[in-house]
This record gives sequence, C-alpha cells and structure tokens, in this order.
Amino acid sequence: MLQLEQQATETEPPLAVLYQRYAPAILAYVRRHVPSVEDAEDVLLDVFLAALEHRASFLQLDERQQLAWLRRTAHNKFIDYHRRVRRRPAVSLEFAAEALYEDDDRAPEKIVLRQEEHEQLYEWLADLPEHQQEVLRLRFAANMRCIDIARHLDRREGTIRAWLSRSLNFLRVTYGKQ
Repeated sequence: MLQLEQQATETEPPLAVLYQRYAPAILAYVRRHVPSVEDAEDVLLDVFLAALEHRASFLQLDERQQLAWLRRTAHNKFIDYHRRVRRRPAVSLEFAAEALYEDDDRAPEKIVLRQEEHEQLYEWLADLPEHQQEVLRLRFAANMRCIDIARHLDRREGTIRAWLSRSLNFLRVTYGKQ
C-alpha cells in the first residue's frame, strides 16, 4: 500500500496506477460475461468510475482487498448491464441495415434513381400545354373519371379523352427516347 501511494505521488494519481495494474485482469473477467468488447470496456469504465467515486475508502484497502473490491464491483456492473439489455434489447446496426434494405425498392440507389425519374417526368409534364397538365392532374392526382373531369372543366367527355390520350402518348414517346 505504501509503495502504491509513494509511486502515485511521485508520478501519477493513485487510481491511474490502479487502472494500469488491474484493468487488464478486470477487463478479461468482464469480457467472459459480456458479449462484445465495446460493452465490456463500458463496464470496465463503470467499475473504475465507481472506484473514483469511492476513492477515499478504496485507497485505504490493501492490494488484495482492492482487487477483490474491483472484481465485486465488476460483477455488479455486468449484472446491471444484463438487466439493462434485457429491458431495452438492442438491434445490431448490421441487422437493421439488412432489414431496411431487404426490399430492393428501399435501397438507396433505387431511391435516387426514382427521384431522378420523377424530376425528369415533372420536366416533361411542364412541356405539355396547360389544359393537358390539368387533365392529367385531375385524372391521376385527384383520381377523377373522364366524365367528371369533363363536367369540372365544362368540356365534352370526348375532348377530355383526346387530351388525356395525347398527353399520355407524348409522355410515352418522350420516355421511350430516353
């Protein structure tokens, strides 16, 4: 104990010396009970934070008692870890990414391609005359039938069907050229 205090006062704080001395053993102990290295390191950090919080009483223990205290605290901390995990189960990032992109339509490349196609379609729609744009909007956005569009625009149903046909043919030909 005196040697530890003397060593600590000369170069480093006593807990830093303890960390260097006991951290590998405590980490190995925790690693046997915690699934990932990162989680084991988090538990190790919690153990030494507890030692820091109780440093006045902790530093009065002899080396054997300090190691026993650290092991007991490590045991309690990994039990706490398992309780936390059981209450709030975590999903790995890899699993979440696989589940998200299982459907090809949700893949980032597909989303970007779809956005580019939509932008192109909006440009082609802007090339149509205003009355044809309105007919397309009413037919596909408002889901109106041709007879209802004709009543709404005060036109004949045949005229609406012709405008709709011309608009769709224009878009089909333009899309085919791309």
